[in-house]
Amino acid sequence: MSVPQTPRPAKLVIGVFAKNKKIIENLALELSSQFGPFDLVSSWMNFNYTDYYKPEMGSPLFRRVFAFKPLIEQTDLVDIKIATNQMEHNYSTGGRRQVNIDPGYLLHERFVLASGKNFSHRIHIGLGIYADLTLIYQKGCFQKLPWTYPDYADQAMICFLDQVRRKYVLDLKSMS
Repeated sequence: MSVPQTPRPAKLVIGVFAKNKKIIENLALELSSQFGPFDLVSSWMNFNYTDYYKPEMGSPLFRRVFAFKPLIEQTDLVDIKIATNQMEHNYSTGGRRQVNIDPGYLLHERFVLASGKNFSHRIHIGLGIYADLTLIYQKGCFQKLPWTYPDYADQAMICFLDQVRRKYVLDLKSMS
């Protein structure tokens, strides 16, 4: 018989992309105000993997990824996604998003993103929000899965998430 165990806290990671870098800079202040100070911030990344967002947001698109100092409970992801959806809405003009915000969390063994869209590999975690298993950590690095978005499979993203994972390991050690 399995015995339920309290899950480990997770490292909150939020990816943001937009056409206007200034929007991302302003949003960074909001994110840190709501979720705590940043541990790590990625360098600017180009977002050229799909034309899906082009009609709504234009191009070129730029991405930054933020990892937060405070660890979160994994169940907090639902409320975080709802909060970031509201932020997206607040930055919309004429019914079009100006920014896309992808909250997720990182653990030793995986990286999970939140989504409002159901799919075969996504698990409903409450209030219409799904957990998307995006990357798994095996053989000393993050591995993409057949459904991993290309921007999260990109080597620059993997390198950044490896840095976040190393910091997460240190955070857990300091809690012991």
